[in-house]
Amino acid sequence: MANSQKANDAFFESSLERDFLTMIEFDSCIESYDVQPVCISWVDSNGRKRKYTPDVLLSYISGRSSFSNSNIVLCEVKYRSDIKKNWEDLKPKFKAAIRYAKVQGWRFKLFTENEIRTTYMENARFLQPYLRDALNESHEELIFGALHSMRECSVEQLIKSLFNDKWAQAEILPSLWWLIAAKRVNLDLNLPITMSSRIWIGR
Repeated sequence: MANSQKANDAFFESSLERDFLTMIEFDSCIESYDVQPVCISWVDSNGRKRKYTPDVLLSYISGRSSFSNSNIVLCEVKYRSDIKKNWEDLKPKFKAAIRYAKVQGWRFKLFTENEIRTTYMENARFLQPYLRDALNESHEELIFGALHSMRECSVEQLIKSLFNDKWAQAEILPSLWWLIAAKRVNLDLNLPITMSSRIWIGR
């Protein structure tokens, strides 16, 4: 279901992790994820046994991973400033994670704010709450009827084609956001969402 959570009891230790979970929860290519999924052990250069727990394990739908040779990705979420400041401590942890993931047939990927705090993530944060409510089926029928006729239009053009009254336009807009959030109406999620955003179905 479009509004089901992909992970149980998900939690985060920083706002960056929160944003990362928002992004992957919204990503229709990701089938499921686990938070703090494994504890990796290794021996450091002084012979001491060390442990490291990566943040998230992503499971992509088969064939939809951005990594051509793996549908499972072990992830660490870190601010770039933290990496720079603590690199000497983090480097052996990341190397251990790379080795562990390779043995499992996975990939290890480091995510920073550059990869996470994107327009896509902001759009996901905006759209996800609409999925918490039930879709108005009469609105659904009106929206799809108009889009089948118009093929492609802006958000504003669509709602104005349905109603002249501004209150009626405001009432149907959440149903359109619901359909976009559920990926049933298409919109370029890598661009900021505005009333001028182009929407369409099919293609």
